Amino acid sequence: MADITRFRIQQIVDNGQIVQLALAEDVQTEPVSQKQMILDSVAKKLDPELREHEQTTISITMPRGRYERMGRPQVGEILDITILKSK
Repeated sequence: MADITRFRIQQIVDNGQIVQLALAEDVQTEPVSQKQMILDSVAKKLDPELREHEQTTISITMPRGRYERMGRPQVGEILDITILKSK
């Protein structure tokens, strides 16, 4: 069974031949009220360990040609990643 997850690009490192993307799970899928944002901000400051466990992060390194074929996604853009166990 495949699990498609949306990841937001946090950082791009391009050394000319290899491109490395640092991605963080895009957990905000619906509008959040300002009150909820304030409550979330306070909760994160009170418990920094909780923040680390809320989000999955991954790093992908690929040849520059493949990155260009993907359309050269930039920081802040979202990628859909399919995670599937091979048989």
